[in-house]
Amino acid sequence: MGDEGKLYVPPELVSVYREKVVPVASMLTPNQFEAEQLTGFRIVSEQDGREACNIIHAAGPTKVVITSINIDNNLFLIGSHQKGKGQSSSQFRIVIPKIPAYFTGTGDLMTALLLGWSNKYPDDLDKAAELAVSSLQALLARTLKDYERVGYDPQSSSLEIRLIQSQDDLRNPEMFTAGPAFKGIKMIPPGPHFIYYSSSSRVGNEFSPVIGFFIYTSPAEVIVRKWDQLEEQLVRLSEEEEERYSQAVKSLEFDRQLGPYTLSQFQDWKRLSSYITESVIKSIEPIGGDITVACEPEMIGKFSGTSTEKALAEQLKNSRLSGPADKPKKRSCYYTSIPRVIKHKGLSGQELTSLNLDKTQLLESLLVKEYEGSEDLMLAELQFGFVAFLMGQSLEAFLQWKSLVSLLLGCTQAPLHTRSQLFTKFIKVIYYQLKYGFCQDPSDTGTAAKGVFTLLDETSLSADSFLHHLCKDFFSLVLEAPVVDGDLLSWTRKFKQLLEDSLGWHFQQNSTVDGIDFDEGDEFAPVVEMLDPGQ
Repeated sequence: MGDEGKLYVPPELVSVYREKVVPVASMLTPNQFEAEQLTGFRIVSEQDGREACNIIHAAGPTKVVITSINIDNNLFLIGSHQKGKGQSSSQFRIVIPKIPAYFTGTGDLMTALLLGWSNKYPDDLDKAAELAVSSLQALLARTLKDYERVGYDPQSSSLEIRLIQSQDDLRNPEMFTAGPAFKGIKMIPPGPHFIYYSSSSRVGNEFSPVIGFFIYTSPAEVIVRKWDQLEEQLVRLSEEEEERYSQAVKSLEFDRQLGPYTLSQFQDWKRLSSYITESVIKSIEPIGGDITVACEPEMIGKFSGTSTEKALAEQLKNSRLSGPADKPKKRSCYYTSIPRVIKHKGLSGQELTSLNLDKTQLLESLLVKEYEGSEDLMLAELQFGFVAFLMGQSLEAFLQWKSLVSLLLGCTQAPLHTRSQLFTKFIKVIYYQLKYGFCQDPSDTGTAAKGVFTLLDETSLSADSFLHHLCKDFFSLVLEAPVVDGDLLSWTRKFKQLLEDSLGWHFQQNSTVDGIDFDEGDEFAPVVEMLDPGQ
């Protein structure tokens, strides 16, 4: 009939649709403008959308989906299913991430998808709508990327949707949006996983701080958490109640309400968590398990004075975290303490300088005292911190990740002589961490996390960041060494190429004397320590 305030048909046909077509329809899929035309009811809120669905139910259709409602620049869908005449309708809302482009044919495709999935799930309209939205979003994202890949400006005109290229997305949507019938995830591969979420306001434009926690799953294991509406977070159940739910899951009572694990992203996740074990999770996670910046107010002041980290702190403190908790309890993770400056009594100034310029001795000491001599435990903590920062938005986790990266990249003897295998594994770990961070598309996530995955390239990996300084020296060390482990050399070259291609970084040395150029206020400039009398 029309859209965005304009009719596609003669005005006199509106009454024909309303009086002749609607009463004989079993399912109706109008957009916001069409729903207003059919009901004579202005939709300016979510509640108005729900009421419009009830008006349409009264005219005949048992299933109604208002496919796109745009209020205060927030896009969402309202669905309503009246399973019996005179019965109250079951209604739901799905928030739809906006994609910055205009596409031709999305309305017709959405209707076709809704009808198709409704035919497969006749008594589960919310699941049908969830699958339809997921299919459509995947198709639109693919269409936009195809146009951008060839240099086309998506804002210049409407884009023809890529139907043929998106057949798999339409048939087997792997992304899903949680509706009211959603109860959890099934078919989760064994191993470590990180669950993170954020509660939102009713219209989906305000979000609480992200809360995340690690789990370690075993085959056929059922892990149960319950949503506490008052606290707005997932909470544990008593052992008896958890066992009752577990048995219900195993007997398939909840099977239709469980979404399948997205296997297409599992390979990426395995690379991000390859060293994380159940014992590592238990040794690092905070009391209660929940990781959230809402419990880290003291972390803001611990950021160094660099513009990069100040910007990061502000991003995570303000733009990502509307509605912070009142007087949050401090629940820190049990990370290993990594000293930034090495101090030892009884050492000369020259010896202290040597220890701080090459962190090899500190690395060896930490491996023995804190990591039981295990290189893999150190890499596991590096992965734990990265995941908790990137997905859980934890400032504390970022600082720990930075400390470990600075420690490892600050070694000069260990990579070439004593710990070549450790550094090969380390470079491989950080390569996949940053590659994952660079590849994330903010439109693929909910509004609460929008932009979180691009924090790496926007802020913490800007040209003045700690990583740029350290990588420049490390690359010079490895690539110019007369003898170096072949695997370490190969992965170092690969890592350097990733940073150059993704960020446009250049690693030429700025000084012909020592290869290091320090700016005033640089946190990596030489540190002057006053020696105690007698040293």
